[in-house]
Amino acid sequence: MNMDVIPIWVLIAATIVIVMIAAEGGYWLGQRAQRRAHRDTVPPVSSIVGSSLALLAFMLAFTFSIVASRYDSRRALVRDEANLIRTVWLRSDFLPEPDRGETAALIRGYLDDRVTAAESRDPNTVNQALKESIRIQHRIWDIAVSNGRQEMNSPIAALYLTSLNQMIDMHALRVTIGLDARIPIAIWLALYALIILGMISVGYQTVIAEATGRSRAPLILALSFSVVIALITSLDRPMSGFMTISQQPLKNIRTWIDSGANAGPNLGDKR
Repeated sequence: MNMDVIPIWVLIAATIVIVMIAAEGGYWLGQRAQRRAHRDTVPPVSSIVGSSLALLAFMLAFTFSIVASRYDSRRALVRDEANLIRTVWLRSDFLPEPDRGETAALIRGYLDDRVTAAESRDPNTVNQALKESIRIQHRIWDIAVSNGRQEMNSPIAALYLTSLNQMIDMHALRVTIGLDARIPIAIWLALYALIILGMISVGYQTVIAEATGRSRAPLILALSFSVVIALITSLDRPMSGFMTISQQPLKNIRTWIDSGANAGPNLGDKR
């Protein structure tokens, strides 16, 4: 099961509803417990509430650390891929014509497809750009292998094939981390289970503590939890459009190639 099928705004609304219902359920349980027991026999639950919320906070922090680490990895991979493509471009100068010209055109198209796949929010466009990237990889590799076979002992051909292989591997790594890696459904279920149990304990304590009227704490907690869930979900979904990774390093390489410069610009991730 993939959580991507659920829009972020639905998760936010569902989180608020779940928190409020759980708190109301705890309030109802507290009223029943208070009616059945004498006042001096009602056990204190503040420690239980504190433990439940502490465990929930830990789970939220754990889940956030997963997506934050993955976000940093995706950002670093953009820089690494840009450097690898630049290396392939420079080493392709040793290819004879007309292979050099064809490879140059293929690399330009490859850069365009990589940026399109990363920036588009349309799944069909992303899939088409990825398929085209793979087609270009195969064609560039075939050209490199064909020339490498003519000079089997050439160290230049070996270096070019190595850099080309690294570029292809980087493409697969970006697809895996950026599009395939997601928070496991088991973590989502555990997270929402802890939210429900924690809010039940909050509602229960509200009654046991003999608070006058309904507390506003559940509403505040519902809004807080929904904000954190929205942030986690945005980081977990690169195509959501809320937490995007700058593709400027790849764009810099494209500009550098078009300008015919001998040295590339700063490939740092400019945000």
